[in-house]
Amino acid sequence: MTKRVVMVAAVAENGVIGKDGDIPWSIPEDLKHFRATTRDNTVVMGRATFDSIGHPLPYRTNVVVTRDRSWRGEGVVVASSVEDAVAQAQGFDGDVMVIGGAQIYALAMPLATHQVLTEVHAAPEGDTHYPDFDRSQWRETDREPHDGFDFVWWERVGGDGGANR
Repeated sequence: MTKRVVMVAAVAENGVIGKDGDIPWSIPEDLKHFRATTRDNTVVMGRATFDSIGHPLPYRTNVVVTRDRSWRGEGVVVASSVEDAVAQAQGFDGDVMVIGGAQIYALAMPLATHQVLTEVHAAPEGDTHYPDFDRSQWRETDREPHDGFDFVWWERVGGDGGANR
């Protein structure tokens, strides 16, 4: 059985997800939500995202995608492409959670079966954007409104038809 490939991101109204290698807002509830959503799963990220975090995320298998074949990171699995990362993740616990950055999101979008997005009700300046996606190919399965943001679950139309979280 193929695992779900879940894009997990906080996205501003203008598509911004980052600025200067950081997140341009502070939403503690989103960090809690991110931890709960990704815990006990496999997280896939680019090397720059891993470098910005500075360490493997606990209670998750960490897969870092890099084109640098000599790169190694303590406590992480290295993959040469997003497809390689998703293939390797089939042997690890939980779903495949794609957590950034922008290039990794763009490459993973065609493989994604689900998205868990924090829609941030702001339009900050930024230099990193979440990829546009055709909403007609996705069905919103749940929405949790909060003050200043919503947690939103999406499932690809024609996906597994199963659980939405």
